[in-house]
Amino acid sequence: MIKSFDLENYGPITKATSNNLGQINLVLGKNSTGKTFLLKALYSAIRSHEENEKGNNNQSFEDILSDKLYWTFQTGKIGDIVARGEGKKLKMSLQLEDDNSLNFSFGKDTSKNISVIENTLRRRDSNSIFLPPKEVLSLIDVIYKSAVVDKLFGFDSTYVDLITALKIPTQKGRNSDAFADSRKRLEKMFSGKVELDSKSQKWVYKKGNSKFSMMTTAEGVKKVAMLDTLLGNRYLDKDSIVFIDEPESALHPTAIVEFLDIITVLAKSGIQFFLATHSYYVIKKLLLIAKKHNMPIPTFIATEDGHWNQSCLLVDGLPDNEIINESIRLFEQEFQGV
Repeated sequence: MIKSFDLENYGPITKATSNNLGQINLVLGKNSTGKTFLLKALYSAIRSHEENEKGNNNQSFEDILSDKLYWTFQTGKIGDIVARGEGKKLKMSLQLEDDNSLNFSFGKDTSKNISVIENTLRRRDSNSIFLPPKEVLSLIDVIYKSAVVDKLFGFDSTYVDLITALKIPTQKGRNSDAFADSRKRLEKMFSGKVELDSKSQKWVYKKGNSKFSMMTTAEGVKKVAMLDTLLGNRYLDKDSIVFIDEPESALHPTAIVEFLDIITVLAKSGIQFFLATHSYYVIKKLLLIAKKHNMPIPTFIATEDGHWNQSCLLVDGLPDNEIINESIRLFEQEFQGV
């Protein structure tokens, strides 16, 4: 679990500081303020650490981190993600719940090699994952060909990591109670499930005795199926960290509410979540979850100058932000007859 982080001059992020992160963390901000950038920055750091000394990877941690940043942000050189300004340096520190930390920095002239200032992080066997707004099940072959075979910019490293994780076969045997219950609820949301057909080796949506191709399946079904698959193949465990960009994307409001209930079950079992959203439904539902379960949900809001503030805990009430304010303005207009 990530305990705290500090970012400075990271793309559109001038400064972002956190402390005492929760099992669920909420990121709010207008377009182009850096919500997705913040999630990808955290993901790149923690996923690089997880890939270090894992499997047959003989790269140094510095090389893994450099590659992850290069393919995640897809710039000509890594220094291009440093905020504009003479002499500015990108700085990032990350602290886990065991108080061990990672600290690195680089300037605009950096091409592809990073020197890590401090890395006391212990080996981590769990996996983190980044779930984008759009589903990827119908695009797996396209993403693999473009990003892995042809090595073209377009689908960044978060997509490649995701399709690699989704390709892991479903594991047999008993899953944890929280994960098994969550999978049942995910599949119940759309009265069916998505799985890899053993004969055709194509992803299909099964509903009763019928099978449907991914191209004819609703995007909301496919999006929820990604989380279901990662629970079923054991890619995720109780110590995983999941970053979800716009959990509301392609989902009906009632499905959003149920999806967040499932996320809460998984969070209480140990998984840490970072959610970036534009949705009033997401914020309001998380407020109700925070109060019902007495669960602190740290909320981060961007200001116009690129500073990110850890503004409140949702258990204390709704944050002051434009999503809430606009909802109130529309409500007031209705009663004023405007």
